[in-house]
Amino acid sequence: MERELTPRKIVEFLDRYVVGQDDAKRAVAVALRNRWRRMQLPENIRRDVSPKNIILIGPTGVGKTEIARRIAQMSRAPFVKIEATRYTEVGYHGRDVESMVRDLVKVAHTMVLEEEKTRISEDARKEAEEHLLDALLPPRTFDDSGEHHARARDKVKQQLAEGHLEDRTVEIEMQTTAQPVANIFGAMGDPEMGFQLQDALSKMMPKRMERRRMSVREARKALLEEAAGRFVDEEAVANEAVHRAEEDGIIFIDELDKVVAGGPQSHGPDVSREGVQRDLLPIVEGTVVQTRYGPVRTDHVLFVAAGAFSHTKPSDLLPELQGRFPIRVELKALTEKDFRRILTAPENSLVKQYTELLKADGVSLEITPDALDAVAAVAAAANRSTQEIGARRLHTVMERLLEELLFNAPETAQGHIVIDRKAVDERLQGVVDDPDLAKFIL
Repeated sequence: MERELTPRKIVEFLDRYVVGQDDAKRAVAVALRNRWRRMQLPENIRRDVSPKNIILIGPTGVGKTEIARRIAQMSRAPFVKIEATRYTEVGYHGRDVESMVRDLVKVAHTMVLEEEKTRISEDARKEAEEHLLDALLPPRTFDDSGEHHARARDKVKQQLAEGHLEDRTVEIEMQTTAQPVANIFGAMGDPEMGFQLQDALSKMMPKRMERRRMSVREARKALLEEAAGRFVDEEAVANEAVHRAEEDGIIFIDELDKVVAGGPQSHGPDVSREGVQRDLLPIVEGTVVQTRYGPVRTDHVLFVAAGAFSHTKPSDLLPELQGRFPIRVELKALTEKDFRRILTAPENSLVKQYTELLKADGVSLEITPDALDAVAAVAAAANRSTQEIGARRLHTVMERLLEELLFNAPETAQGHIVIDRKAVDERLQGVVDDPDLAKFIL
């Protein structure tokens, strides 16, 4: 995270994707900035400064997940989203809760590995190109002058660079490793143990060369992967992945309210729900989880939880777990005015998405302001009369509005198409007026 990433700039970034919810944006902005502040402290103080975990409270579709995802994107932090209810399913076992940390370090490993491959891509590309040239050119004979062979190699190299040989079939040697029975061990017990055993066996198994026939396009990709694998220091990548997961990782726990027990007389599923809370507690408090890339401490992972809490409240959580989420922010339900802004204001707004999608078929889409007002009104009305699903209702309404155009665009609907208020009324009014039909369509 960079020094210039101040809370104000974080909020400005979130404003580009999420409408409203200023309190939530400020809370996550401060939490993110505090991570940078912590890294500036002396080591003896730094290790005692824990993140201030957050609970976002509000109905579905108001931006809780989007806020958490965007701050991870902005800070280039490893991020995973998990549903708390998955741990209450049949077959629930306490240690399954640790899988969220394993998922986090896998994401971190992928990020570091891609960065490392990008860093060494030029060396890997040169090596892959040399292998391709060897495969495309016949071997040099005794009566062939070195100068003649060099000229031929330069010519083929130029053709490769210009993309003239992409469909040519070549035969290349690839390094392979047998991987026996590793999956069996993983299926018998802890899957993480299976991964670790698979890694260990892979290193022990002898390498062998295998000849394969494929196009130049496919061969280049395979050779790049193989070359990159030789240049990458796997141990250094694993260590960096663990470090990033520990220091920068963000775990978003959705539907936390669904693991709140129904009352003091807990029985049946309530026991499972309270069990999930008890197993979440050490992860959030700070513990060590064994992963295939090494032990990961969760002391400084930032946890952002979310839930509607419509039938329960955060104070119904176990007191110990409540204490680990000191910041609570309530997100507001979306109004018709919010729906109107969501249609056009965000950088990834629905109107922009549909405009670009139809442009691929040669259609220039224009939705008039009064039509957008009508769409927002329909979405708000549908949420009030059926089920409150927040901004996701706009996806349903827009798809219904543009369904015929999206279907006909490749063949008959071409050129400039204008959607006005009249078109919205024709497509949606009948559905809105019939509550029973709206339940199934909107």
